[in-house]
Amino acid sequence: MIKRLICFWGILLLFSFPVSTGAQKSILLATTTSTQDSGLLDILIPTFENKTGYFVKTIAVGSGQAMAMGQKREADVLLVHSPEAEKKFVAMGYGINRRLVMHNDFILLGPLEDPAKIRGLRAAREAFKKIASTDALFLSRGDNSGTHFKEKTLWRACGLNPENEKWYQQTGLGMGQTLNVASEKKSYTLADRGTYLALKKNLSLSILTEGDAILLNIYHVIEVNPARWPKVNAAGARAFADFMVSKETQEIIRTFGVDKFGSPLFFPDAGKKEEELGK
Repeated sequence: MIKRLICFWGILLLFSFPVSTGAQKSILLATTTSTQDSGLLDILIPTFENKTGYFVKTIAVGSGQAMAMGQKREADVLLVHSPEAEKKFVAMGYGINRRLVMHNDFILLGPLEDPAKIRGLRAAREAFKKIASTDALFLSRGDNSGTHFKEKTLWRACGLNPENEKWYQQTGLGMGQTLNVASEKKSYTLADRGTYLALKKNLSLSILTEGDAILLNIYHVIEVNPARWPKVNAAGARAFADFMVSKETQEIIRTFGVDKFGSPLFFPDAGKKEEELGK
């Protein structure tokens, strides 16, 4: 009987302690398809895991979906690029310690034929107006992502709502997939520069409008609020957020893509203020 009890408690201990420890060592990261498709996370996450011993489960969705996951306690930490929505997320008590990580920019892409004749236009609003006026096919991600939010902001700035127009179509897909569809259909689309450069060799799209200040694309890391969700892995989320703004990681970001594309896909911004960017 005693041997049986010892065996029982031994099995119980065996299954209890490792599960608990493993759970604490796992982090759920909700991030954008642009960081995933660019290849940046393929470098950063293994570095973080080797450095800290944490295991990161990455879920790549649009920024809006990532924040929705944070609201439901389906993520521990977010890496997103939709500043206005992020501020609301934090103000509502779902996130804490929103910190600036990096930026790149959005670019307006289109087919080589450029039926709307927007090539070289610096003003994004003018380019969007010309696309609308010529009924040229435009593909939107339509997925409540940071890119989709920026695109809707640009249409509003033009005084336009294209959602019921035949020339305007929504993919409901991530950035990489939307670029592939846009290439196949020879349509215009808005994309972040990093993802485009990473996939450029397989696309029949070219950069037609770039450089407008309104096209700035800013990324922040946000920890899900443990006061709201006590079971969130707060220690793991803080470790990942600290890693993203560390000097080591910022240096990786600064040089990522230079060897392959001749320029970085992102620019490191830890410690800066948003109003300083793009100047």
